[in-house]
Amino acid sequence: MSENVQAAHTPEKSGAVSEFIEIIKTVVYALLIALVLRVLFFQPFTIPSASMEPNLYEGDYIIVSKFSYGYSRHSIPFSPPIFEGRVMDRPARRGDMVVFKLPRDGRTDYVKRVIGLPGDKIQMRGGLLYINDQQVKRDFTGTEREDSGYGFVRDVQHYRETLPDGRTFDTSDFGTDGELDNTDAFVVPQGHYFMMGDNRDNSMDSRVPPEAGGVGFVPEANLVGRAQIILLSWNQGASILKPWTWVMQARPSRFFHVLK
Repeated sequence: MSENVQAAHTPEKSGAVSEFIEIIKTVVYALLIALVLRVLFFQPFTIPSASMEPNLYEGDYIIVSKFSYGYSRHSIPFSPPIFEGRVMDRPARRGDMVVFKLPRDGRTDYVKRVIGLPGDKIQMRGGLLYINDQQVKRDFTGTEREDSGYGFVRDVQHYRETLPDGRTFDTSDFGTDGELDNTDAFVVPQGHYFMMGDNRDNSMDSRVPPEAGGVGFVPEANLVGRAQIILLSWNQGASILKPWTWVMQARPSRFFHVLK
């Protein structure tokens, strides 16, 4: 009798096991597809600071194209040292907004704008940007009052800069006497880029050496990809643990905004 009962349950158990195996296979396939998309095509990033204002704000959720510059070990999660250099290498253009791995640790993701290409001479003089001893044109677009977040309000000037190749973008500036407004001349080494934040007086970028907490020159192998679009955006105070803030703190005017 017991043998008959056991035989009666065997097909049902076998079906449950098969269904469980199919679920596991589906999950594995989905993870593999997601990994391939992340490595080869696109990767999301959240902006954690104000260094790229007025173009990127803290709380912006951006999509980066991984194929823009080819692939390095930093295209793969955790940057495994499986090969050096880049595969299908394509150089970045001056003016590109780029996500890269911080050179001094090879792990931290930064986003800045490419200002200097290999061989360029870059310098700040009196708050003005010079590329190869030519002043970059900038046009004043207005002033606004900004809460610094540290108990005081300050004036922020906005400018539209035009690079030598004609590309334009907006910048923010607190004045012409800041620590980063007058620098030595930097000559960009071959195989490297010079990065700057659009928030010129609030960005630890290539103007600041790594030993002082800055970026320094960025090797081309450290490029992760080009920032293409702001997919979503939230004000400070939004939290994944507080679902109501997903709506209350949303900035819909920034959703699906294409970056330049």
